[in-house]
Amino acid sequence: MVMSVRRAPPLPLIFLLMIHEVSSADWSVSYRHSHICAIKDSSVIMSCTYTYPTGYKIKKVFWTKNPVKVGEEYPDLSEDPEYSQRLQYLGDKQKNCTIRLSHVIQKDSHMYYFSLIADKPGLSNWIKQWITTVKDNVKWIGAPGASLTVTDLQVESPENVTEGQNVSLTCKSSCALTDRATFIWYGNSKPLTEKRNRNNQLLLQSVRREDAGRYSCGVKGHTYISPAVQLNVTYPPNSVSVSISPSGVIVEGDSVNLICSSDSNPPAEINWFKEGRFLGSGRIYSISKISSNHSGEYKCKSSNKNGWKYTAVTLNVMYPPKNVSVSNFSPSGVTVEGDSVTLICSSDSNPPAEINWFKGGTFVGSGRIYSISNISSNHSGEYKCKSKNKHGEKDSDTVRLNVTYAPRNAVVSIISPSGVTVEGDSVTLICSSDSNPPAEINWFKGGTFVGSGRIYSISNISSNHSGEYKCKSKNKHGEKDSDTVRLNVTYAPRNAVVSIISPSGVIVEGDSVTLICSSDSNPPAEINWFKGGTFVGSGRIYSISNISSNHSGEYKCKSKNKHGEKDSDTVMLNVMYAPRNAVVSIISPSGVIVEGDSVTLICSSDSNPPAEISWFKGRMIVASGRIYSISNISSNQSREYSCKSRNKHGEKDSDTLMLNVTYSPTNVMVSISPSAEIVEGDSVTMICSSDSKPPAVNFSWFKGGTFVGSGRIYNISNISSDHSGEYKCKSINEHGGKYSDNVTLNVMYATKATPLSISSPAEIQTDAPKNIVVSTSPIVEGESMTHKHVEKYSDAVPLNVMYPPKNVSVYINGSAEIVEGGSVTLICSSDSNPPALNFIWFKENQSSAVGSGQSFSALQSGSFYCEAHNQHGSQRSDAVTVTVKEHHGSRWHEVFGITVECGVSFIIVTITIIIIMFIIKKLRSFKYEYITMTQISESSEDTYRLLELQSTTSDLYGTLTTLHPRPLEHSCTTVL
Repeated sequence: MVMSVRRAPPLPLIFLLMIHEVSSADWSVSYRHSHICAIKDSSVIMSCTYTYPTGYKIKKVFWTKNPVKVGEEYPDLSEDPEYSQRLQYLGDKQKNCTIRLSHVIQKDSHMYYFSLIADKPGLSNWIKQWITTVKDNVKWIGAPGASLTVTDLQVESPENVTEGQNVSLTCKSSCALTDRATFIWYGNSKPLTEKRNRNNQLLLQSVRREDAGRYSCGVKGHTYISPAVQLNVTYPPNSVSVSISPSGVIVEGDSVNLICSSDSNPPAEINWFKEGRFLGSGRIYSISKISSNHSGEYKCKSSNKNGWKYTAVTLNVMYPPKNVSVSNFSPSGVTVEGDSVTLICSSDSNPPAEINWFKGGTFVGSGRIYSISNISSNHSGEYKCKSKNKHGEKDSDTVRLNVTYAPRNAVVSIISPSGVTVEGDSVTLICSSDSNPPAEINWFKGGTFVGSGRIYSISNISSNHSGEYKCKSKNKHGEKDSDTVRLNVTYAPRNAVVSIISPSGVIVEGDSVTLICSSDSNPPAEINWFKGGTFVGSGRIYSISNISSNHSGEYKCKSKNKHGEKDSDTVMLNVMYAPRNAVVSIISPSGVIVEGDSVTLICSSDSNPPAEISWFKGRMIVASGRIYSISNISSNQSREYSCKSRNKHGEKDSDTLMLNVTYSPTNVMVSISPSAEIVEGDSVTMICSSDSKPPAVNFSWFKGGTFVGSGRIYNISNISSDHSGEYKCKSINEHGGKYSDNVTLNVMYATKATPLSISSPAEIQTDAPKNIVVSTSPIVEGESMTHKHVEKYSDAVPLNVMYPPKNVSVYINGSAEIVEGGSVTLICSSDSNPPALNFIWFKENQSSAVGSGQSFSALQSGSFYCEAHNQHGSQRSDAVTVTVKEHHGSRWHEVFGITVECGVSFIIVTITIIIIMFIIKKLRSFKYEYITMTQISESSEDTYRLLELQSTTSDLYGTLTTLHPRPLEHSCTTVL
């Protein structure tokens, strides 16, 4: 942008001599940016160029800010203590007027102008002699200037966010940054390395409570970081727990606190409940003088606006026994001899009490239940229980047992004339018993009533009367059967029956089983046992201990005496047993298994009931069912397979079966021996290796695409350069073949008169060598170009060897001691090829970088070092130390003194100019055309008017800038 040039404002009533034929267009200033927005603490470049008419000599260039009031001098910023250490002039006194302003602050937001002081020799000597105080200097200022706005960064964020929501944080500035900015985000003062930022926004997807904290932002390449804002992540209660204080045993009468803890944001409200009933609020629920009624489950409910959660705890209050009582349980309600009577002791206590029983004062047993089976009259008496725990004891009231009993000692006697019961005899049976009251007598044959009365008579007895007889003695308290007596009327066997006795009802392998044969005969029959039609034993009872599956089958008994025989019905023994003889076999394929086949395995086992089958590959279960199929089998599945056969009685693992999967060659590779440098005349061995099943036996060798030999080993004796090239082998078995990757055989040989060729990375260059061969291997730093077998020199060729940075060092531009508020420039240098383009700056004891680029402005004390990078590597420099010293003193007293001196001089010059103009007018020695006053520019703060002087000898335009701060000069400039 081309700007008009504004001259320093004159004092009132000052007229400037205007010389004819000079155009204002000969003076101009062009600012690259009219408006600049920069981040606080950064460096700003204000670029501009200027032109001025020929014949002028630039005496001084400097920059100034915010136009001053009319009549005041424009300040030179290089002499301003606020700018002197931060402003650097990058231009010249020809046309470039660029400056750099470092470490800008918001106070630096102003309009800035370039200004100069020029001198045009040639003013009439007699005028100079007339008024010796007249100066040839002209001061100009470039308008409208460049506007600088210094902004800070602010983070815009929601104050609260709920866990799981998406959050966007925005880094804002008060103006649009002039330079393209890459924003950097910090969480709790640490850089966020995750790529979650978009432009000037930080996106937090599905925010977690760990994301809560202080967030700030910055711009890459700048040290300024925005003020941090707090992100508060709210979430519902979790990790809710209840503790009991005291934590030990709680005894009736103690005071107890229940404490509810939870993790939530915002803090949770706590409510207490017992069995659904609300008890109170607050983190602590207190119970003073606790009783057994307080025992039970307590719940605390932790809730906030985001949700709620319950947790429970059980209070177990200890107390001594109370409410001890005995209850009597008898099936009939009346205690009768022979009954089973149960006495039950009930008591309320915690922990549960130990119970002891007493008859009268005698201890008779312990436990909550005292049982008397087959009670007799001896058990009559008074009973009580004593309930006792570590907190106390208590006796129950006594209860009385009054035992009544049925008739007993019932006995049958037989009276027969011959002593042996023979069919046709008369027999008398007599029943006697002890009972109270006297018993009524009834007679039974087997279970059939046959008569009553104390005597039972049978006349003319027959075999039908054979059997067991008994009498039943009965009164109101009960009855008693006598032992049975047998009337032994001889006859052939009949009613043979087999019964099975097994402990579990189900017969399991390993059990003991008893078969009993019952039959009616006289004399007693001989008993024989048969399984199927095979004799297996004799005797009324046939026992099988540790029964096995071989014992399964149909059994019967045969009853036989001298009068005849009788077979029982058959009974079936079904013996259950765990699986055994588990075997894995291959159904298909029947031959060799080839990679890609489908394989079917079958598991066979013997068990009762039938077993459930599971399949294993190694130790990992892979399937179930009797048949297991594998489709498109691969060599990776060559592993051990087994099956497990299981039923409710046990399980059995089969032996493992190894699937031997054959496959074509893989991983075909070529190795070369020797592996070092191969020289013409050496012997070389190449070996082809591969993985296959069955192992490959057929190997072929190829150079390029040409077959050169066979066998796993390929030998070349007395090798020559003609053998150089790419080789590969092919490994073949009955399932297929595969080629190896190419390997290069590079044979070294003596120099030959052949045209020069260099094969190496693109970085190596050559211009003129001819008729010599240079090694075709890549050349890297450190390798020698001399052939070790035959020596001959070729013409020289330039080699451009690439190497990483080395000899990295830091140069301090100026002094390493800087004044507080100032900076020092550090420059990183290195030796590398290609030249290093990436430089990173670090401060010792800090893990993150503090700057980038070949130069770095240090603003604070510390030790700094740089890292230089190119594509071949990197190296760091030694550290240099920068020291910041406190700024002392002020130059304002000097500025004030010069200002007063210059003011007086200015008044004298003004009066002199008026006199000269008056003389010129009188003498009319010079002809002038006109004086015009032109308004050049207006700013938002003041309106400035400039006088424009046109002359044939000079133009009065100027712009001021300064490159470095320097001492104030005791001189004044008179405006012409």
